[in-house]
Amino acid sequence: MAAPNTLLLGRYDAERQLRMAARTKPLSATARRELGELLAPAGPDHPWTGVQFSSAWGARAPLVHAPVEPVFVAEFAGDTSVDDAGRYRHPVDHVRLRGDLTPGSMPPLADRQRPSLYRST
Repeated sequence: MAAPNTLLLGRYDAERQLRMAARTKPLSATARRELGELLAPAGPDHPWTGVQFSSAWGARAPLVHAPVEPVFVAEFAGDTSVDDAGRYRHPVDHVRLRGDLTPGSMPPLADRQRPSLYRST
């Protein structure tokens, strides 16, 4: 596979649907090369085949992406700005792939409920 510029990171929810969780900042040349050697293009049954993601928060322009087989767990660093669906609102930093973890070993992504700013009395 060609060396990716960024990664779209997904996580399975409780119903085993692969949901978008984050997008990385542009990858370093080293990370691009290493990931390009590891990632395999997904088949037509990948859940994101034909799905359009926006190129930026609030943007309407679609992000061009090539789904890959979801067999790796990526460690990343991000800020705390997460929307109600559990997606990071800002691009995250790719740290490394975690060879000691599998996607199935991760807890499911749960919808987040915004905490109430007011308490009822």
